[in-house]
Amino acid sequence: MKIPRRYLDFVGILLFMAFIITGVFASPLPPTITILKNETGPATTATQFLNTSGGSITTIILNASTQNLKWKAFVGNITGTLTLDDASGYTIFDWGTTTVTGQVYVTPSPSSINWDRMNCTWFVTGNPANRSVEEYENKLMNHTSPNDNITATFKQRNHTAFYVSNTYISQNTCYSINTFINSTAQNSRFQEVLLYDGTNTTNGNIVYTGILEQDQHGFDNETYDFQIIVPENGAQGFRSSTPYYFYAELV
Repeated sequence: MKIPRRYLDFVGILLFMAFIITGVFASPLPPTITILKNETGPATTATQFLNTSGGSITTIILNASTQNLKWKAFVGNITGTLTLDDASGYTIFDWGTTTVTGQVYVTPSPSSINWDRMNCTWFVTGNPANRSVEEYENKLMNHTSPNDNITATFKQRNHTAFYVSNTYISQNTCYSINTFINSTAQNSRFQEVLLYDGTNTTNGNIVYTGILEQDQHGFDNETYDFQIIVPENGAQGFRSSTPYYFYAELV
């Protein structure tokens, strides 16, 4: 069997997995994840009020910004290495990497991902206009609003070409977004692409894929290698949290 030229390096912000001699992907090792900070937007502190005279009719326009509890984000940097390992994790050679390229993969599914079957969400139907995979995920995550559900959020197809394992993803094929830079919308950096490993609408795993960018200014003007947003359970009154599983591919 020919050994693939790529292997999956599992990273949360730092992790990797072994590539075994037979060319079959090894199971991901438990990640080492370093959380630098976890924060949310500030609450409104100033009370807004009107003081109008009796007998008057006041026409007003209200403009409010509300933290979207149905989504959350992961941003950060990645370090790793390219190694040639056996099934027990022993290394015969290590190629130190100085330039970060590849993808970070984030999924809510605890089950094994079929990397050889990974492709755009719409490939199971063969029709880019068919968003049934996203609509099924909306149902699972209780994203009922047409304004900010998964389908509405990932509404463009604007991304570079890349490989997932040995599968080539052509440019501008899958649904994607570009997260903000310095609180400003843009369409060139920090691409996030929707992928799927199923053969029909309901039997696969959706994977949120960030194209790695080395030390680029991000949403708060700090430098990051990736920025990824993922859905949280949108059910009214939901007070828990959805775990996400991280993988990465360094190339």
